[in-house]
Amino acid sequence: MKILGIGNAIVDVICKVNDDFIIQNNLTKSTMKLFFDENEFKKLLTNLKIEKTVSGGSVANSIVGISQLGDKAAFIGKVSDDEFGSKYEEGLKKENVEYFYSKKKEKLPTGTCLILVTPDSERTMCTFLGTAGKINENDVSSDAIKKSEIIFLEGYLWDEGEPKKAFDKAINNANKVAMSLSDQFCVDRHKPHFLELVKNKLDITFANEQEITSLIEAKAFNEVINFSKQLNKLVVVTRGEKGAVAIQGEDVIESGILQNLKILDLTGAGDLFAAGFLHGYVNKLSIKESLEKGTEMSSKVIQQIGARL
Repeated sequence: MKILGIGNAIVDVICKVNDDFIIQNNLTKSTMKLFFDENEFKKLLTNLKIEKTVSGGSVANSIVGISQLGDKAAFIGKVSDDEFGSKYEEGLKKENVEYFYSKKKEKLPTGTCLILVTPDSERTMCTFLGTAGKINENDVSSDAIKKSEIIFLEGYLWDEGEPKKAFDKAINNANKVAMSLSDQFCVDRHKPHFLELVKNKLDITFANEQEITSLIEAKAFNEVINFSKQLNKLVVVTRGEKGAVAIQGEDVIESGILQNLKILDLTGAGDLFAAGFLHGYVNKLSIKESLEKGTEMSSKVIQQIGARL
């Protein structure tokens, strides 16, 4: 197995809304809000027209992209034996992703993420983790991890208690570990833990500029560069219109963006960037070529609705 992803198994429900909807529901545009009350979450959904339903979750999106590029890829994530859980499993199998999880009836339903796309193509996410957030060490196969060249984790998965044990088991059994910091709120919630992971446990860290700046409390981007150089690991940062940069030891490799794109929806841009980069990495392309492959994949996904190509 080239790459095994471990993440929150979440069904994406994509809806178009106007800016007023975001304001009226006290949401912060372009961020992800976690809902803990199932009824409150369902209430949000009641008046919306669903455009599309897709098996999602950040790392799962990356893993599907990696499979589409022809690499042998697999995923571990917890669902319940319900309608969304079955849809989730079918969605992965259709993409030739091996799914290392046998679903059973859980107390909580399969996780759902409501993706609200505003007219400016920005996406605001409302997530009810459901049973996805209850992943534990028994759900994670050591055997599958050991047989993979690299495992790819998401910051969203990291939570105290059972998920942390699952996370630790994955890292302790892995040949190489890559992780995405996922979201700025996620970084702010778990700052000391994420810093420890980036410094001591991860071989590759993916982040956008906001997330990594927040993580190390940097005032300027050159502080991010200096911090990453000292790590002597691989740190990959996407910077929106400024392109992307990879820092490995003293090497700083940059890559620009593709021009004249017809942007429809930014959902999945970071996930597909990671897919392209990891594809390059496991197939021994240069760091520059891997950055370019990431840019190519993210450029494709933002010109359509949803996080899957």
